[in-house]
Amino acid sequence: MQVATVAELLKTEGTSQEIEIKGWVRTFRANRFIALNDGSTINNIQCVVDFENTDETLLKRVTTGAAVSIKGLLVESQGTGQKVEVQVETLEILGDSDPETYPIQPKKHSFEFLRENAHLRTRTNTFSAVMRLRSSLSFAIHKYFNDNGFYYMHTPIVTGSDAEGAGEMFRVSTLDAKKPPLTDDGQVNYKEDFFGKETNLTVSGQLEAETYAMSLGKVYTFGPTFRAENSNTTRHLAEFWMIEPEVAFMDLAGNMDLAEDFMKSVIQYVLDNNAEDLEFLDKRLQDEEKTKPQAERSPMNLIDKLRFVVDNNFKRVSYTEAIDILRNSKPNKKKKFNYVIEEWGADLQSEHERYLVEKHFKCPVILFDYPANIKAFYMRLNDDEKTVRAMDILFPGIGEIVGGSQREERLEVLKEKMAALNIPEEELWWYLDLRKYGTAVHSGFGLGFERLVMFATGMSNIRDVIPYPRTPQNAEF
Repeated sequence: MQVATVAELLKTEGTSQEIEIKGWVRTFRANRFIALNDGSTINNIQCVVDFENTDETLLKRVTTGAAVSIKGLLVESQGTGQKVEVQVETLEILGDSDPETYPIQPKKHSFEFLRENAHLRTRTNTFSAVMRLRSSLSFAIHKYFNDNGFYYMHTPIVTGSDAEGAGEMFRVSTLDAKKPPLTDDGQVNYKEDFFGKETNLTVSGQLEAETYAMSLGKVYTFGPTFRAENSNTTRHLAEFWMIEPEVAFMDLAGNMDLAEDFMKSVIQYVLDNNAEDLEFLDKRLQDEEKTKPQAERSPMNLIDKLRFVVDNNFKRVSYTEAIDILRNSKPNKKKKFNYVIEEWGADLQSEHERYLVEKHFKCPVILFDYPANIKAFYMRLNDDEKTVRAMDILFPGIGEIVGGSQREERLEVLKEKMAALNIPEEELWWYLDLRKYGTAVHSGFGLGFERLVMFATGMSNIRDVIPYPRTPQNAEF
């Protein structure tokens, strides 16, 4: 007999069939009703035990968290809430659970408590739903790029360059931390290190992806990246995942087209394939919103936000136009913004981005042509020599979710920008080679995967959308 999943059984039309199912006990009521879940769906299946003909010692071992195997008859449910249930014929305990110490009891737990028990938190409805959605989004991303002729590449995790110029990187070294070899002038001699140079964990695979785009045409990365930023906010992780497509012969307009189509596609995928999980998370979020003051409540529920993205064209607005709108807005004039916009060149904050999306345009927004001095060195300089061909996508409730640009393809301009930022040419000689041998217009963007999962699930803390979060002073599990 093939073991069935809970998801399969709950969709079964026919009844009175012999089945076998395995899973974990969520609750056991009245020595009779087992609520069983195996992770295949947010829903449990009710398994009804004939307690009069079942060993009492065995029944005492049916506790929350126990793993069991059940054989029985799938029948029409006598209660409400589901169409079918299982009449238990044989019950086997695969793994006991101590009812006194098992952390995930059938009651409401705080997210802080569940983070401390992250190895078990997916046994709750919230986190099982979040992680199924994370899996679906991951598949949708790969499917989109595969369907659109992209090649998947694995960029290095250990790197000698800092793509973002942020300098907040984790060092990779085998040198003795207490007594490293030194140069004549007293500096650490990285020539004696494993790689013969100073190396770090990567913050981005973009630069390497550009090299492959300039030979394979369309590529993307989807891998772990690292940032040693000492930040304990709800939006930052030290280890996170990035999606970074790069496309040869594509300008900024094409980049915006690609990013919009991509975002709509992956969100539509979970709307089509994760309805039950989204409905549960939507209700959870609505219940949470009711506890907030009226002024702090979100204007849209979760599913409405997702539909807001897929059903609307993204409005394309220059940074300069956006600054004028923000500067003349009521929140800015009344100093309601935490960061008041006073002049062109300001680095926009989440509150400004959300105002543009939720209040002014009432649709997702793509901002483009940012000031050069607040963007990275590799972005294509415009003819005005003060803006670059950068673009950010802004979503409701979260602000910026995608950042990208047309890349600077002109060798001399790129050299000048690197020199201005004190980036040694010898460090990125291979990157400069792309501008010497067959240079061409090319573009790409980056999407922080956990930021997308937060948006799709309605979770407010980034620590709750990755299995085991890595943050300052925390590398548990």
